Amino acid sequence: MGVLGAGAWAKGAHISGYKRDPRFEVVAVCDPQLDLAEDAAKVFDIPFVTGDYLEVLERKDIDIIDVCTPSHTHFKLTMDALNAGKHVLCEKPVAFDFHDTLRAHQFAKSRGLKTKVGFTFRHSPAMRYMKELINNGYVGTPYVFNGYEQNSQWINPQTPLRQIADPYGDQSKIQTSSLEGYGAPIIDLGHWFVGSDLTRVVGTMRNFVPERVVRQTGKMMRINIDDGDIFIGEFANGALCSIQTSFVTVGNYPGLEARVYGSEGALICRLVEESGICETLKGAKPDSVEFKDIEIPQRLYPKGGSAQESWRTLFYANLVSSFADEILGDKEPEGDFSDSAWVSEVINAVEQSFWEKRWVSLPLGNTVS
Repeated sequence: MGVLGAGAWAKGAHISGYKRDPRFEVVAVCDPQLDLAEDAAKVFDIPFVTGDYLEVLERKDIDIIDVCTPSHTHFKLTMDALNAGKHVLCEKPVAFDFHDTLRAHQFAKSRGLKTKVGFTFRHSPAMRYMKELINNGYVGTPYVFNGYEQNSQWINPQTPLRQIADPYGDQSKIQTSSLEGYGAPIIDLGHWFVGSDLTRVVGTMRNFVPERVVRQTGKMMRINIDDGDIFIGEFANGALCSIQTSFVTVGNYPGLEARVYGSEGALICRLVEESGICETLKGAKPDSVEFKDIEIPQRLYPKGGSAQESWRTLFYANLVSSFADEILGDKEPEGDFSDSAWVSEVINAVEQSFWEKRWVSLPLGNTVS
């Protein structure tokens, strides 16, 4: 492994996950802020440190590149890594335009390279068990998916904001922030659970807190971003969905909830750290409509893991283990660049819906294969 980016998420989730799986060896870490890379190397005993990512890509002993850098750098770093013949795990989004993500997917596929996206919440033990139950008929035919990803991370405008690529960009037009950064994982889960593509969407975005301290500048600035949004959609199989995301909604991390209601039952999974527990799963049936706790099998947790562990290390340990299975074995890819392209296409459609104030049909353009 070569890890690009040595910030809090790289250290708290990514590298910790690799260190938990003996199939990985992290041999290089890179960050243009060299002190961050040096600190990560010291904490995790990583032998090679650099501020130049090309030095990592040039190494013949590295099989996989992890892109855990600011979002506006993802696409270039990803394409450079693929060109260097490396498998790539990239934090979301791979690119802001779904066409670029699709292009990266197709290029990786043509070279026999595996890809993975940081759809962390797919790899929650509770979410994985919810998927098993859906596949085994617990809800019957899915009717409705409700998805929420929200917490109060930036409800205080004095908390430095990192969810924006260009603080000096055009402020006359609202930029996607919550929709992109928070919307992607819950959109992915809706697609995964319902097992169908969206055919049309309509949505709206709001800028609730117009002035904030921005991390890149350290200054209070007028930042016209969506810090909250809602959209509804229709799936090809007849199911409906509603998605709500926000980082100015009171609540704890990660603040994610997925609900599926169907002909034979309903399931609600919450990934919220409350009272020392990071995930819960509840179910109900037509003849027993009160939602009751469902026990999550221990086999779905990484070695030594439990719901009392931090969601950051718990879910990511499962994610990187899944990627190892895909690279080393015959496991079908999940949460790869094709899934990311689909999610980005939905986000682009919701943006278009907001600007044009109408329903927008999907697909927008090229089909993901």
